[in-house]
Amino acid sequence: MITTTLSAPGAEIHYEVRGTGPALILIHGGAGDAAMFGPAAELLCDRYTVVTYDRRGNSRSHLTEPAEEQRVVEHSEDVRLLLNAIEVESAYIFGGHTGAVIGLDLLARHPAQVTKLVAHEPPVLELLPDAERLRAQIQEVRDICRRDGTEQAIRKLAAVIRVPGPPPNHPSLPAPVREMLARIEGNVEYSLLHELRPFTSFSPGVEALRGAALTLAGGTEGRDTLPYLATTALADVLGTSLVEFPGDHVSYARYPAEFADILTGLLAT
Repeated sequence: MITTTLSAPGAEIHYEVRGTGPALILIHGGAGDAAMFGPAAELLCDRYTVVTYDRRGNSRSHLTEPAEEQRVVEHSEDVRLLLNAIEVESAYIFGGHTGAVIGLDLLARHPAQVTKLVAHEPPVLELLPDAERLRAQIQEVRDICRRDGTEQAIRKLAAVIRVPGPPPNHPSLPAPVREMLARIEGNVEYSLLHELRPFTSFSPGVEALRGAALTLAGGTEGRDTLPYLATTALADVLGTSLVEFPGDHVSYARYPAEFADILTGLLAT
């Protein structure tokens, strides 16, 4: 595995490259980092040049300017910089949760650079019938984070979107997992204050996505969560259906072998 960085406007992006073959970029969701894809990437790198990275402001991808509310377009431009860095014109892309939002934006604006996108549970809450109420609740989560701290805010967010927060770090866990969870703990406040609202209020370019090289996906254990329901709403608008992975919104971390097999099949079709 090659580990390096690239300079982007306002950030230094940490990224990792494994294997050979067609390029596959894996984009993690909020408060995560590249290590969440580690086991799956090792299984995929005999077929693909697998690129994993920490999104700007998370873990090892440090901001070079003061933190402010993030824009989805900045994150999708980071993916374009990654494509330049590995010297390819287009790539397969898998995005999970907010990573899927980034993939949708890139596909809508620069379809020639996306060979195929698998978007797993993008939280496009604006497509849900109670979007106005959800916007108010997301703002409440941010207010709680500022007033009472991340622990209270995560509990509120979990109740709103029905997705649990990151698991506790425990000494019994393998060392790489403990290291990753320690980094992720440092991402939570940034994610709640600067990423949560713009990513959940993102409106996908539906017309640009019609007929695009796109597969929408969800986890079998998350059918009652808002990200799954929002993805279903997007599928309805586009006249398509969802493919399911085992597990929840982080199936790639919980079931890497099954994830790698299903993803390989999807990218081959």
